[in-house]
Amino acid sequence: MEPDRVMDGIFKELEAALKAMSKAKAAEEKAVYSQIVKNLCESLGVFLNVAGDMMGMGDFDEIEE
Repeated sequence: MEPDRVMDGIFKELEAALKAMSKAKAAEEKAVYSQIVKNLCESLGVFLNVAGDMMGMGDFDEIEE
């Protein structure tokens, strides 16, 4: 699968989870969506680090402005 498609998919799922979390009424439901958002963000971070390594840029955390 192409990296752009993977990132787009993760971002779309993240957006959907955030919208669902904002509409949730019960604390338990918000907690479930919070965990989903956390997992998607971690997945995106792993993907970006791998993509950076493949491009020879290293870890994105090390990039200084």
